[in-house]
Amino acid sequence: MEEKLLRSLMDHAFQEEYNTFKCPDVVFSKEGQKIKKAIEDAVTFYKRSLTPSEVEAIYYVNNPTLTTSQKAAVSDSFHKIAAEAVIGKDVAQDLLSKMFQQYIGEEIANLGFDYINGNQNSLDSLSGLLEKYESNFIPKITVTWDNLSFDEIIEQTLSKPKWQFNISSLQKRVTGVDGGQLIEVGARSNVGKTSFHASLVAGPNGFAEQGAKVLVLCNEEPVKRVLLRYVLASGGFAEADIMNNYVQATAKYNKIKDNIFFKDVTEYRMDWVDSICRSYNPDIVVLDMGDKLANMAGHSRVDEALKANAIFARRIAKRHDCAMFYMSQLSAEAEGKIVLNQSMMEGSKTGKAAEADLMLLLAKNPQLSDQAEEDNQRHINISKNKLTGWHGIVHCEFDYKTSRYTA
Repeated sequence: MEEKLLRSLMDHAFQEEYNTFKCPDVVFSKEGQKIKKAIEDAVTFYKRSLTPSEVEAIYYVNNPTLTTSQKAAVSDSFHKIAAEAVIGKDVAQDLLSKMFQQYIGEEIANLGFDYINGNQNSLDSLSGLLEKYESNFIPKITVTWDNLSFDEIIEQTLSKPKWQFNISSLQKRVTGVDGGQLIEVGARSNVGKTSFHASLVAGPNGFAEQGAKVLVLCNEEPVKRVLLRYVLASGGFAEADIMNNYVQATAKYNKIKDNIFFKDVTEYRMDWVDSICRSYNPDIVVLDMGDKLANMAGHSRVDEALKANAIFARRIAKRHDCAMFYMSQLSAEAEGKIVLNQSMMEGSKTGKAAEADLMLLLAKNPQLSDQAEEDNQRHINISKNKLTGWHGIVHCEFDYKTSRYTA
């Protein structure tokens, strides 16, 4: 590695860039340190780039007492240097970092052997080593700041979200979502979580109809059942009526089907979601269920794993500029209640909720013992809202036969 750096130091422009780095000479070999000094002195004196043969000639002049074998070794070093091309500043910084890490690693390893063999009985040597080089390798960092002009700030923050909700009562309070946002949706079993995202994506004026590319990643219900919910939501036909309205149902689903991609992810974890987003560049991702993608490795508690999982999901949303819908189960505390809150998230009362940009908690009316039919009213608790700031409950109707939510 040092040959690449030494060759690049002969370039005048690179030499000036290199001066922004801090790196102790000890990362170079003893011969490399001598050549490095010769290069720096020569480039500073002549104020231009030099060739390896020019530096070699200067080196011999400055070291007239070299033996024949030493000259042969120096010549071999310059021959290797001449075979290298000038590298970029970013590559040089990486190489310097790697060389420094190797050097410090060897020094620490040597100290370790001294401790093992009883030659050291205090940590003073280790502390001294770390203090000695703590400030010696700090590459000058060039930061591309995320500042925006006034007009860009207005355009990117006050304009309507790209993907609009198609439930009017919800849209009135939270217009829609954009890439980079994590939307956590929670409910008890049999409230209609899967139908909720099916309606948002495949229903009239849904995300798919708006042109969004949507990945639906399932590990709860079989994919074929989720697919059916999307077919029902797109057509507005009950399951029993699909075949009697085959032409219309097919036509409506065909209008959006190329925008929606389904996958059973029962055997996958969140890192796979990151990879698939990198490959397919979705606008919207639905994780049904998000918690089941958590990796327990390295976590002794479930809540810690779920918090880390939500952090990862949010990072994926930002990294790939997609809106991430994270479907979750609510705890038994939410059973039979209309007013819900963040602490009712199953397995993680605070950690997972902290990562959400928007949290929608779905509730239905408590069923009475003499109630013959399912109550279709649903209540969407907007319990966290970084998007518009409004908190409260909006009401809508859920037609479980067609998997559609309407205001």
